[in-house]
Amino acid sequence: MNRFPNNKRFAFTILDDTDLSTVENISPVYRLLAELGMQTTKSVWPLASVRSGRQGGSSLQDADYLKFILGLKELGFEIALHNVRNHDSTREIIKHGLEEFRKLIGRYPRVHANHSTNRDNIYWGAARFSRLRFLYRAGTALQDGHIFEGHDPDTPFFWGDLCRETVDYVRNFVFREINLDRVNPTMPYHDPARPFVNYWFSSCRGGNASSFCETLCEANQERLEAEGGVCIMYVHFACGFTKRGIVDFRTEQLLRKLAARDGWFVSVSTLLDFLRSERKAMIIPAAELASMEHRWAFDKAALFASRVFHTPETWDQPPETTYAHDY
Repeated sequence: MNRFPNNKRFAFTILDDTDLSTVENISPVYRLLAELGMQTTKSVWPLASVRSGRQGGSSLQDADYLKFILGLKELGFEIALHNVRNHDSTREIIKHGLEEFRKLIGRYPRVHANHSTNRDNIYWGAARFSRLRFLYRAGTALQDGHIFEGHDPDTPFFWGDLCRETVDYVRNFVFREINLDRVNPTMPYHDPARPFVNYWFSSCRGGNASSFCETLCEANQERLEAEGGVCIMYVHFACGFTKRGIVDFRTEQLLRKLAARDGWFVSVSTLLDFLRSERKAMIIPAAELASMEHRWAFDKAALFASRVFHTPETWDQPPETTYAHDY
């Protein structure tokens, strides 16, 4: 069982994906998190969204949004990267975006999560997998073909060396599990087969308000605390978490219940720094990685099946993902 600072019984944080975000649709959630003393992590785009890009949203080029993000930083929230914009970016654009992030936020991002179908995504699509590449390709054969080249030095979209120089942690698999120690006990981990990422980390499913509440239900909170576990929720706060300036009732209820527990509520990089200092084996064992890939594939299949058989009234929130590689 983990031993967290100040004898806290479990660790909890959130990585908020910036897709579709505006000041209006996410600020109520951050007011609640600040009130509860939860210093989580918010990803951003340092460069303006492109109209033809998949999923828009505000960026650091929007004055009001930048002011909001800097206010979060002053409150102790961590600012992370979600690629430099919502569209494919060449190396030169990525360099510019990283410098914009540093200029506006004050330092390079420590945490990064790939965005959707961006061609500059690093080790994405089939490149995520060691054992299941064939299964992945078969599972995505009916989707539009997508190429990911952020890790390929022979392409204009390569930025692997920049990622290794500036970013400490990159998000990989997302699981239907409240305690990541059950699926990824060596997190954060290095994978020698993917050398341009210093350390990878996993996350817990919470892409919209519905799945967030499902993962964070009272029974799961009790188990997380009893097991002394680690939870990094991967969310889209722009997807169903607020309505007309009010936080979703169930979401607020569960966050308040969680905040009342004896947890360590810190940013993603703070939590991962602590785990890295406590855990000696930093290179992920092959068996653990294989198990994670199979667990991820099972979770994706279950999520697809749930969508097929859900009744229409359950489709009132934006979907968590359309493509298999998104999560």
